[in-house]
Amino acid sequence: MRDSIKKLGQILAVNWLLAGFLFAQDTSAEGGTILGSVDPSGPIDIGQKRELFIDKHLIAEMKGGAELRLHHPVRREIAMVYDQPWEGNACGYHTVFRDGELYRMYYKSWHISPNGNVNNYVYIAYAESVDGINWVKPNLGLFEHNGSRENNIVLAEINGTRCHDFSVFKDTNPQVAPGEEYKAVGLGHTPNGLYAFKSSDGVHWTILNQSRPVMTGHPFDTQNTVFWDSNIRKYRAYIRDFSKGKRSIMMATSEDFIHWSEREWLQYPGAPIEQLYVNQIKPYYRANHIYIGFPVRYVDRGWIEATRALPSPDLRQQRAETSSRYGSAVTDSLLMTSRDGLTFHRWDEAFIRPGLRTQHNWAYGDNYLAWHVVETKSVDDDSPRELSLYATESYFTGNSSRLRRYTLRIDGFASVFAPLGGGEFTTKPLIFEGDRMTVNFSTSAGGSIQVEIQDRQGLPIKGYALADCPEIFGDAIEYPVRWHDGREVSELSAQPVRLRFLLRDADLYSIRFSGNRNTVDQPVLPDSQSYVH
Repeated sequence: MRDSIKKLGQILAVNWLLAGFLFAQDTSAEGGTILGSVDPSGPIDIGQKRELFIDKHLIAEMKGGAELRLHHPVRREIAMVYDQPWEGNACGYHTVFRDGELYRMYYKSWHISPNGNVNNYVYIAYAESVDGINWVKPNLGLFEHNGSRENNIVLAEINGTRCHDFSVFKDTNPQVAPGEEYKAVGLGHTPNGLYAFKSSDGVHWTILNQSRPVMTGHPFDTQNTVFWDSNIRKYRAYIRDFSKGKRSIMMATSEDFIHWSEREWLQYPGAPIEQLYVNQIKPYYRANHIYIGFPVRYVDRGWIEATRALPSPDLRQQRAETSSRYGSAVTDSLLMTSRDGLTFHRWDEAFIRPGLRTQHNWAYGDNYLAWHVVETKSVDDDSPRELSLYATESYFTGNSSRLRRYTLRIDGFASVFAPLGGGEFTTKPLIFEGDRMTVNFSTSAGGSIQVEIQDRQGLPIKGYALADCPEIFGDAIEYPVRWHDGREVSELSAQPVRLRFLLRDADLYSIRFSGNRNTVDQPVLPDSQSYVH
């Protein structure tokens, strides 16, 4: 009997490996395209984490018209105009985050003369908002500019020199010391390096590490970012350096915010070599295990015909008197994501294009996204809450610059999309916990989504086949998926399964399993609260 059981186990193991191999190789007549193979180490444990279809992490196979599709933020109102005497046409390197009922913003306040020569002053300034849409510059009275303290400057210098950039975060380290609830890093020059700061209120700042840099040996001449990463229980830093003469990004970790590990280059498998300015990397607040970055792509084709046809040609020529690239270089923002903070899936296409504008978006320094997204209400009727992003424009032109707000659907960076003709995709084997599955999706009136749950060999589980799932259509951030008779997923919790999605004129942005698998909730149909996380 024991030998029989052992032999049966061997047969099942061989069958599973063979099924996985065949699944990974399939390019069937239905048009399947393989995006990932079965992981021989076992199913992916997603627990109750929200998973965004922002990369190929969960996807094993796509068929028909299904594809990953990048989405683009919607251009909204001007959030800030930098026209004060201590501001100017080079305000940038923004940090934006929500802190309780308040939204905080920090930015470099600077002006560059029309010929590209740098003015002496550069400050770090502060703004705040109660809704993330309407911003004010409080009169802080902390530092003097041209004989007056009536300004919103929060930092004027480091060891006698001006701070080049300043990235602030609320420190969520459980062991954070009193008085250090807010931390920041910025580039200083005496000596050159990355300096660390602390604050108890986010406004009054003190330099750390006995006024010495915490990191040296790199240019740091962009916005460098640091945050407490609960995934590894350490601080992460993303800094600027050059790789073979190309602008690029390095990462380091620290347990105490002062002593940092050896720096490592970020990796972008399959992506072309690009010059990347800021990194803007941070865990996504609704899925903390996913790191989302908005690097700026720097492109300089020189003075070709198309360069001379760009807006503000006279200003470009004037700036080029100091450096040719000041007139010819242009910038846009990309999207990249990671599951380990080091290896990133980077979309080749622009996340934010400069667009069909006049002088406001085609200069070197335009389209830099702030660090990072925040959730805000919608200004459109009774629409659900959304993500707000903020990007620079009018940089390096005229006497002032400004910040533009953009919006994006919650979780809506990318999606799996299929046209009305249909498409489908199947996930790799995964394990979830909970008794409820919800989806963030959008369809047309004629479109739909259906979900099938399969065993790890790819066979439909009884009661969870595609035919058992009524068509889902509409538009919601959190929509509960059910099968016939209101069946949910508690009986499949902690078992290896695959998910198969059939889409018609639909976008699927994210999924999540949740709830206590030991309890059974009464079915709740989506209502207005389904749109709020």
